[in-house]
Parts: sequence; C-alpha cells; structure tokens
Amino acid sequence: MAGDDRDNMLVDDNDGMDEISPRTLGQYYQRLFPHSLYYKWLNYNGPMPTTEFTHREFSFTINDGIYLRYQSFKDGEDFQRELQKLSPSKIDIGAIFTAQPKHAKSLQPGVFRAISKELVFDIDMTDYDEIRTCCQGGGICGKCWKFMVVAMHVLDQALREDFGFERIMWAYSGRRGVHCWVCDERAKKLDDAGRKALTGYLTIIRGGAEQGKKVNLSQRSGQHPHVLRSMEIIEEYFEDIILVDQEILLTRERWTKVLAALPDEELRNYLDEKWMKRPDRSSVDKWSEMIDAVDKKAAKRGSKFGLATFERDMMMQCVYPRLDENVTTHVNHLLKSPFCIHPKTGRVCTPIGPDQFDEFDPMAVPTLAQLLREINDTAADGGSSRSSMTKYIKIFEEFVASLGPAHDKNGSGTRQHQQQSLEF
Repeated sequence: MAGDDRDNMLVDDNDGMDEISPRTLGQYYQRLFPHSLYYKWLNYNGPMPTTEFTHREFSFTINDGIYLRYQSFKDGEDFQRELQKLSPSKIDIGAIFTAQPKHAKSLQPGVFRAISKELVFDIDMTDYDEIRTCCQGGGICGKCWKFMVVAMHVLDQALREDFGFERIMWAYSGRRGVHCWVCDERAKKLDDAGRKALTGYLTIIRGGAEQGKKVNLSQRSGQHPHVLRSMEIIEEYFEDIILVDQEILLTRERWTKVLAALPDEELRNYLDEKWMKRPDRSSVDKWSEMIDAVDKKAAKRGSKFGLATFERDMMMQCVYPRLDENVTTHVNHLLKSPFCIHPKTGRVCTPIGPDQFDEFDPMAVPTLAQLLREINDTAADGGSSRSSMTKYIKIFEEFVASLGPAHDKNGSGTRQHQQQSLEF
C-alpha cells in the first residue's frame, strides 16, 4: 500500500452520519441485512433452531443510547422481525447461556450463566496512538491502517498454526479497528481461564504508557515458533510503516520516545546529541545508525542478549498486535456484530476475506447513506442491482458455507499451547 492514494485519506467520525435514523436503518435491515446467512452462522447446526441461537444473547442500542441487553429469539424470522421493528443503531453479540436470555430476570441466581461463545479479538487503532503520527483518536488513514494489516496476518497465522483453528472470520469494526471471530467448537467451549491463557500466549507487549521498553523477550521466548513467525511478518512491513509512513525518528519529540527504551544512558545521550546536529535526516537513516551503535556496544560488552536483542524487541513493540484483553478473556463479553452500522461513522461492519488483508480498504466500505442512494438508483433503473454490499455478502456467504457440520479436530491442542503461554 506504500504510495497509495489511500495513504492521505482520512476516515472521520462524521463520515456517513447524515442519513442515520430509525427510518433509514429500518430500510437497511429490511432490504440489505443478510438475515438468512446471519441465522445460518449463529445457529451452526442446520435450519432448525438450536440452543446455539435461541439461548444466544443479543444486545440492541436504540433511540440514541437506550441499551437493551439479554435479547433472545426463537428463530431467524423472530430475530428479523424484531430487528426491523426496533431498527437498532448498534447490535452486539454475546454468549450462549443455560437458558434463553430474555428470561434471565425470572431465573434463580446461579441458574442463568454463560456456557460458550466464539473466541473473539478486538484490535483498536487508538492502542497504537503512542506509535502512529499520521492520526490520533478516531481518525484513520491508509498509512496507519497498515497496523491492522499486520495484526490480521500475525494473529490469523498464530490461531491456525499454533492452535489448529480453522473457522476464523475477520471483520472491519466500521470505524478504526478489526474484530476476529474464531468459531471452532474448541474455541467456543473455552472458559474464562482458557481464554485468559490463550490471550497470555498471544500477548507480547506489556506495560503502560510511561514504560519505555514494553517487549522484553527471554532467550527461550525469542526462539519460540510464534515469535519467529511473527518477526517474519513484521520485518516485511516494519520499514514501510514505522520509518517511512510514521517517521518515528523525524523530530526530537519523536526520537526521545524511542531512545527512552534503550537501557544504556550513554548511548541515549550519544544518539540524541548526534541527531540534534542533523535533525532533518530521515528516520530510516537514524534507525540504521541507532542499531549500528547498539550492536557495537553489545559486541564490546560481549553480551548475547540485552542490547543485542534491542532491534527485535523494538520492532515487535512498534508493530506487533495490541489486543483488548478484556474482550477476549470473558465468555460473556459482548462484541459488535458484523453487518451492523457503526453509529459514529455510518459505515457497515463488513467481513474481510482471509486472503484480502492487504487489499482491504476501510475507506471504500460503504456507508448507510451510500447504500440508500444505491437503493434509490436501483428503483429508478427498474430493479437492476448495483449494491456495493455484494462483495462483502459474498465473503460472508463463503465463510458460512465453510462451517459445515459442527466438528472438533483435536481437543488437546488448546491445552498444550495454553501451557506454553506461561513461558513468555
């Protein structure tokens, strides 16, 4: 995506907001929402309703902030009717419970509890604000979207290679991030402890905003297959994202943050003084100079690790996926549904194909206003369809078709890798 026109295009919180109302949302849910595929996905086991769907919690946000939790439905038609009736501005998907969530208030304490849910991940661009320089807060552009591209590549590979998961769907959040839905039976049956262990396995960046160096891999962890595979991906994107697009060493304000991660004060002062003499040099040049200085210092000390692993750790710190752990570790945590309209941008929360991470363009995702115009144009043309939703529906259709009958290849795989997570 380097040099792409998308690099300078910004997704703003006000984009697509003009047409969002119960009336226009109602048109979307009536004419464009993929009800049949959606029901097939969450019912899993065929056309007849099962507890996978009937005991599932849905949450609707209506009328500018009224939050309706513990909604549940007897079948797909019941869900469709309620969706068109309420026209929610946001749909969240929750867990599968021991009873229908709509009866939760009438049940005795302890009887109503969450028993399963897809393993989900939420990656939000704001968690990269300490690294990205092109945008902040709710804004995104083609340059910082590449962080999401790397995150999808790294996590998708880890989930497939390390845990053997196959039923994985990625989705654009509609604003500034991506969601991952792992739908394998083993993943759905994980309890909170299992999800926490798996999240720990995938978490490499640790520490708050005040901590300079947030990746400190041990000798053993640095040779772990997941780390080695992740580094292969990160090395491919690092210079383009961090040094060219984000220019993290362009100004003293920026390079001071990077130098703060160096564990050697003498080196920090040396590089700071040198760069102050020629501050206009590129981040590529400064990075190369910094790594050369670090390598020489490490060689002089005869150290195999510490300074010697600084480059690898900093590359991981800049680009490795930053997970919202709370979303993943709790079975009953809600997550925004695919195909709802994001209330801040008006954009559809669309699926992303497993082979389309690099090509996916969040700026090209249709807004509700755009879709309504297409509906009107279709009517004016006598019914010829020109919906920009078609390609996203196709991705979803292929994913749902891949689910097939419920199956579980190996129940022991997750336990093995959860144990490995303790070694980081």
